Amino acid sequence: MSRTLHLNAFLMGVGHHEAAWRHPGTEPVRLTDVRHYQELARIAERGGLDSVFLADGVALSGDVRHNALGGLEPLTLLAALAAVTDHIGLIATVSTTYHEPFHVARKFASLDHISGGRAGWNIVTSAGEAEARNFGVERPAHATRYARAAEFLEVVTKLWDSWEDGAVLADRAAGRYADAGRIHPIDHAGDHFSVAGPLNTSRSPQGHPLLVQAGSSEDGKEFAARHAEAVFTAQQTLREGQEFYADLKRRLPAHGRRPEDLLVLPGISPIIGSTEREAHALEKELEELLIPAYGLAQLSRMTGLELTEEHLDGPLPDVPAENEGAQSRRRLVVDLARRERLTVRELIARLAGGRGHRVFAGTPEQIADQLQEWFLCGAADGFNIMPPLLPGGLADFVDHVVPELRVRGLFRHEYEGRTLREHYGLPRPPSRYATTRPEPVAVS
Repeated sequence: MSRTLHLNAFLMGVGHHEAAWRHPGTEPVRLTDVRHYQELARIAERGGLDSVFLADGVALSGDVRHNALGGLEPLTLLAALAAVTDHIGLIATVSTTYHEPFHVARKFASLDHISGGRAGWNIVTSAGEAEARNFGVERPAHATRYARAAEFLEVVTKLWDSWEDGAVLADRAAGRYADAGRIHPIDHAGDHFSVAGPLNTSRSPQGHPLLVQAGSSEDGKEFAARHAEAVFTAQQTLREGQEFYADLKRRLPAHGRRPEDLLVLPGISPIIGSTEREAHALEKELEELLIPAYGLAQLSRMTGLELTEEHLDGPLPDVPAENEGAQSRRRLVVDLARRERLTVRELIARLAGGRGHRVFAGTPEQIADQLQEWFLCGAADGFNIMPPLLPGGLADFVDHVVPELRVRGLFRHEYEGRTLREHYGLPRPPSRYATTRPEPVAVS
C-alpha cells in the first residue's frame, strides 16, 4: 500500500484507565520517575511508532485521593526522552492561554535542536476554571481563547522563522559567527501580544516543530484546518469518525491546503488479550477496580451536572446548556449516554478507559481489524494509541498488534526518515523572512 498508518503513543502516568494505578501490573510510585517514561519511549521506538505524546494541564485535575495524579512537566521530560531515543517524535501539550509566545517558541526550538528534529507542539486553549484560578484570572470565553491562540501561533511561527537557514556561519577565520542580515526582528503588534524578536535560538532542524491540535468544537476544527498538521480527536463510532474526518478535510482548501497536509488521528484505548475472552476478562478486572466517587466527580466536571451516588443506577440527567468549557467532549459524552441508553454507572465505566475516546477489547488481530476499518473507510490517517496499563499495554501493542499491521501492509517495518515531519510525510517549511540571494559568480 502506498498509504500507511501513522501511530502515536499517548503516554499518561501508569495507564489511561482510571483504575490503572490499582492494577498489579503497574507501579504508581513511578509517576515521577524519569526512567519509567524513558522505558515507554524506548518501547514505542522499538515498534517504529511515529511519536509519543504527553498531555498537560496547569492545574491538579481530578480527585487525587482516588487516582495517581501529579506527573512531570512535559517539555522537561521530553528532553530526557530525547537523550535515550534516536528516531521517535516527541510531542508535548502547552497552553496558549497561560503562557507567552516567546517562551513557547524558544522551548520548542530548543527541544527540536536537542532531539535532532523530533519536536511537536500540541496546541490547547485550557478550558478549566481551576487553571484560570492558578493564574489569578477569570477563565476567558471560548471564542476569546481561540482568538488569542491564533495570534499566539502567529507570533511563535514568526519567531521560529526569524533566523533563516544558513544564518549561522561559524566562520572562525573571518570572525563571523552569524550573518546578521539573515536574522530578523518580527516587530509584532496585535490585539493580544507585542513582541519585537528575533528569537534567541537559531532555526531548528524542522524549521517549525510539528503543530498538533486536539479540539473538536467548531472553533477548534476551524483552527485545525487553518494551522494544524495533525489532530488528536475522539469519536466513538465509525460514522462519527467519517463525518469528522470529511468535515475537517473539506475545510482545508479554503486555507490553501491539501487533504494530505493534515493528519487525523483518533484516540483508541486497546485492551489486548491473547484470546477475546482474556481481553474481556482484563476489561472486567479494571472495571471492578473503579472507585465510583471518582467517576462521579469526573462525569460531573465533563457535563456540568452535580452527580451523586443516587444517580448511579439511573439515566444521565438532562445536561445544562453548553458553557465555556470543553464543548466537544461534553457533547460526545452526552451523545454516548443517550445513544446506548447507559446508566450513570455504565457511562462511568465506559469513560474510565479513555475519557471519551473509543475503548476496544480484543485479540491483536481484532484490534488490527478495527484500525484497518477506520483507516480504509475514511475515518483516520492513523491513531493515537492510549494503553490502559503502562508499560504492559504499550508493550502488548508494539509486540503483537504492530506485527499484524505490518503483515497487512498497513505499517512500515522501519523508520524511513530522521525527523518527526519526515515520519508524518510533512514538508519542512522555509523561513518567511528568507531572501532570494544570487548565486556567486565564478571569476576566471
